[in-house]
Amino acid sequence: MTQPIHILVAEDDSDISKLLCSMMRKSGYLPQPAFSGTEALLYLEQRQWSMVLLDLMLPGMTGEELLERISERGDTPVMIISAKGEPASKILALRGGAVDYITKPFDIEELSARIDAHLRLFARLAQPAPPAIREHNGLVLNLDTKTVTAEGNELPLTAREFELLALLLSAPKKVFSKANLYESAWNEPYYGDDNTINVHMSNLRGKLAKAAPDHEWIETVWGMGYRLKP
Repeated sequence: MTQPIHILVAEDDSDISKLLCSMMRKSGYLPQPAFSGTEALLYLEQRQWSMVLLDLMLPGMTGEELLERISERGDTPVMIISAKGEPASKILALRGGAVDYITKPFDIEELSARIDAHLRLFARLAQPAPPAIREHNGLVLNLDTKTVTAEGNELPLTAREFELLALLLSAPKKVFSKANLYESAWNEPYYGDDNTINVHMSNLRGKLAKAAPDHEWIETVWGMGYRLKP
């Protein structure tokens, strides 16, 4: 289930605040307006926010002061939306922890796209790192050292062979199509070059068989692709 995305809107102009909140609701986000720096600080203490949209010229506590407080508290992304358009203000805010700075008046579609882009980026950064070690039936692949052993015997794999095996080991029960394998190992679009995949998979199987003759790890699922043998 997708977690709700809560965005704090610290903006003292009621018309701009309504515009921002309406735009975010249409995008499926949950905005919370705050009309002063002190009110925004109270909301910040109540929950974890996915993002803060911050005007710099706020009553009660300035946006600059609030940005400093937010930066001290953690890694909540802050996007500045301000009428201050001089470079010095932008540089100070960006160096102070803001992830973006957009000046008023702004294009609502551009702002929406920027918010979406930053939220996608921070969602990816929040994902836990994949395990460095991948194992399956005596086959061990180390993503950090770029080494592979089969029944304790090290395999001298090429970079392409390593990437192919790493993908298979990422989901041992999954059937990977030739397009999946090619685009992962070559990092470019697949245009039906079956021979390239077939040759590399054959070489990989040969090295596995040489390291552990009594064990078979990779099987062909005809018409679909390859997977690790259950």
